[in-house]
Amino acid sequence: MEISNNLLVLPIQFFSGFIIILILLFPCPSTATPRETEALLKWKNSLHNQTNHPLLPSWKLIPSTNSSHSSCCRWTGIVCNEFGSVTEINLTTSNLKGTLQYFNFSSFPNLLSLDLYNNSLYGSIPSHISNLSRLTHLDLSLNQLSGNIPFEISMLVSLEEFWLYHNSFSGSIPAFIGNLSKLSNLDFSENNITGSIPLEVGQLNSLTELYVANNYLSGSIPAFIGNLSKLSELDFSENNITGSIPQEVGHLKTLTELYLRNNYLSDSIPSSIGNLSKLSHLELGENNITGSIPASFGNLTNLERFGINKNSFTGYLPENICLGGKLSWFIAFNNHFIGPIPKSLRNCSTLFRVRLQGNQLTGNISEVFGIYSNLVYMELSNNKLVGNLDRSWGQCPKLAMLDISNNKISGRLPIELGKATKLQVLDLSSNLLVGEVPKELGELKLLFNLKLNNNSLSGKVPTELGMLSNLEELDLSANKLSGPIPSHLEHCSKLSHLSLRSNKFNGTVPFQMGSLQYSLRDLDLSQNLLTGQLPLELGHLEILEIFNLSHNKFSGSIPSTFNEMKSLISIDISYNQLEGPIPNIKVFIEAPIETMEHNKGLCGNNSNLEPCPISKKNRNEVVIISVIVSISVTIFLFFFIVGMLSIRQKRERNKIEEPTVTQNETLFVAWGHDGKKVHKEIVKATENFDSKYCIGVGGFGSVYKTLLSTGRVVAVKKFHENGGVADEETFTTETSILTKVRHRNIIKLYGFCLHTRNSFLVYEFMERGSLEKILSDDGKAMELEWAKRVNVVKGLANAIFYMHHECCPCIVHRDISSKNVLLDGEYEAHLSDFGSARTVDHGSSNWTSFAGTVGYAAPELAYTMEVNEKYDVYSFGVVTLEVIIGKHPGDLISSFPLPSSLSAPAAHHQILFGNVLDQRLSPPRNQIANQVVSIANIAFACLHANPQSRPTMKQVSDKFAVSSPSLSVPLDLITLQQLFDPPTWT
Repeated sequence: MEISNNLLVLPIQFFSGFIIILILLFPCPSTATPRETEALLKWKNSLHNQTNHPLLPSWKLIPSTNSSHSSCCRWTGIVCNEFGSVTEINLTTSNLKGTLQYFNFSSFPNLLSLDLYNNSLYGSIPSHISNLSRLTHLDLSLNQLSGNIPFEISMLVSLEEFWLYHNSFSGSIPAFIGNLSKLSNLDFSENNITGSIPLEVGQLNSLTELYVANNYLSGSIPAFIGNLSKLSELDFSENNITGSIPQEVGHLKTLTELYLRNNYLSDSIPSSIGNLSKLSHLELGENNITGSIPASFGNLTNLERFGINKNSFTGYLPENICLGGKLSWFIAFNNHFIGPIPKSLRNCSTLFRVRLQGNQLTGNISEVFGIYSNLVYMELSNNKLVGNLDRSWGQCPKLAMLDISNNKISGRLPIELGKATKLQVLDLSSNLLVGEVPKELGELKLLFNLKLNNNSLSGKVPTELGMLSNLEELDLSANKLSGPIPSHLEHCSKLSHLSLRSNKFNGTVPFQMGSLQYSLRDLDLSQNLLTGQLPLELGHLEILEIFNLSHNKFSGSIPSTFNEMKSLISIDISYNQLEGPIPNIKVFIEAPIETMEHNKGLCGNNSNLEPCPISKKNRNEVVIISVIVSISVTIFLFFFIVGMLSIRQKRERNKIEEPTVTQNETLFVAWGHDGKKVHKEIVKATENFDSKYCIGVGGFGSVYKTLLSTGRVVAVKKFHENGGVADEETFTTETSILTKVRHRNIIKLYGFCLHTRNSFLVYEFMERGSLEKILSDDGKAMELEWAKRVNVVKGLANAIFYMHHECCPCIVHRDISSKNVLLDGEYEAHLSDFGSARTVDHGSSNWTSFAGTVGYAAPELAYTMEVNEKYDVYSFGVVTLEVIIGKHPGDLISSFPLPSSLSAPAAHHQILFGNVLDQRLSPPRNQIANQVVSIANIAFACLHANPQSRPTMKQVSDKFAVSSPSLSVPLDLITLQQLFDPPTWT
């Protein structure tokens, strides 16, 4: 019996132990669910709502029959386990703004994943985050968090993925990071982290991805990095790291991507990198690395992207660089490489971008390159390459840029180049090319830059070049071209830079050149054999800035139309046979003698020239005019005195009558000033509106820069005298609107004067001038860097949003263009020129006449004159693209169909967005790059041909109010086609 009792005890003990194990492995439903719901609602209520829509609308209590508390498990972004406890919180890109201080982490004992990527959270990471003891995934990237990474993170020992990139964290990488032994993904990129890489990082044996790019890390790359045997991706780029690349990097046998670009690394590349047989991306550009490329690089058969640009490498390029047949990016420009281009590139059909310029490469170019179906960019300039251009270049169907300038290429231009119809830039300047310019180049419809200067080309310029409707720069200078200047270039309506200098062109300048009045900025016809008189039509080139006619045989006088060329900043007419007066404009008046010497007899208002003599005929005319004036003055004085006496008598007889305002009486309104005093002061300060104070001329008048006695500088817009009804309507419209609106991005009106002779408006002075002038000036455009351009677009959007949605009735500007966007000293945008604006009453008809600027006006104006806000939205899209590409985007708008389909033909899919950005600036980086891409995406949506499909400015403004999403692919891989998909509007 005792034995049987013992036998019964054993199963009972076993069963009890089994129950305990089950309880440990599968805990009972958490009683914290109500606490979790309450904690989430409390945190939600602490956040700022950045839109007019409810924040997290599904996060609300719904009465339940089963419980006094509502479950949060069905809320957006919340995932619960089978017991009803929260295990995942995913609120990526949810427009959240606030802090984590009110997030009660202790209420979530079972939380495994917290993902708050791409919001507007700020402040520091709270110490009580340590309560999330079971957390495996933490993503706080793309926010505005700051401070040090707290020590309490070290208590999250289950953490496997930890992402903090694109915030403002400071301090160093904490040593306690070594406690997180399960970490596989660690990303601290794009912060303000300093110091060196701590030894404890070497303890993270499970790490597969390590990203700390775009910080301020210093010191060297530690040797212990070679202990991270599971590492597949390593990014230390864009820091202040010094020293050499350690040999131990070669131990990372699973490494596929290694980014060390833009640091201060020195010494040579260790040969051990050749052991990384799985490596596909290797970027070492912009360092101080020296020496030659190790022979072991031939082992990198999986290499797809190889960047070593802007270093001090010597020796030869690796011969077997494309042995694996996968290489697409080969970037080695600005080094000291010698010898031939690797022959393995000839059959490397995967090539997409090759940049080898700025070395001392030699060899025959026709022997190393083949036919490439994917090649888009080939830059080989500033080397010592020889040979002829092979016809195979015309068989590269995607080739957009071919630059082999400043080499020793000889022979003729192959006619097959005309088959490379995707070419946008062709630069073969400074070589030894001979023969004629092939007419087949006229087939390159997308070409906007053609430079063949400094060769030995001869013959006439083919008329087919006039078919290049997108051409912006044509440089044929320093050749042996002859014949007349081709008049067919008038059809190149976007041509802004034309240089035919140092050739043998003869005959006269074709009058058709004046047709380029809205595009041509730089014209150089010097050092030719040109004769005859200058055509009047050249004076129509109203935006021409640089004009060189020197060293020709021009004769006669300078046409009077040249007085209208107010944009000229440089002129050279020396060594001709010109005579007579020079134009009375600033560039001629202030021109040095060297630019006008050796002519037949120029005269005029220039200190280096003789005054023009008054002819006998003119002297007789002066005498006659003097007599007439004297008689007229006498008669006028007689009638004036009689009239005054008559008025005086009439007043005495009618003293009880009220006097009427005379037509010439001045009406002046100015806030905080004595109106008449200011009026007199403005007339005096501008010396009765002398042209030397004029800073701009428009359709309705001129603008003068004026310094008041108070020290304030103002802009005075003086309307034309006798301007008629149109000027009066413009004056009335502008004053009625600007006296009502108040916005930081709309020009401020200080006052106005209404007078038959001097009617003018007084504005705040904008130091930087118009956006149009800034973008057209290379120096000023380079000062307008990407962050400033983003702010310009946002400022303009805010101004239009205010007019459309916060004014009642709403205001439609109708003439938004880059010339009407003015920038102050801090590059803040101010919308100006409201003369065409209209108020819109949505309850009645709003028809009016056409207004706007060609190139900015919405396409529906071709068939309707009904005013609505979508006019301004379209114009905003044009100006926005102009800001980011640096010029009017007419070629983009005309080349890509932006109607209802919002899709481009397949032929345009591969045009990269990065290559249409303003090339005068370095490509945007980090968050600015995200914003520029987002802005372009919004701009294309604004250009929709269907007005109803365009966003409202409220939607645009709301989009700008949130952080731009991080790019899913690098900026230099984004195509224009990808930007045609409209954003998701709130």
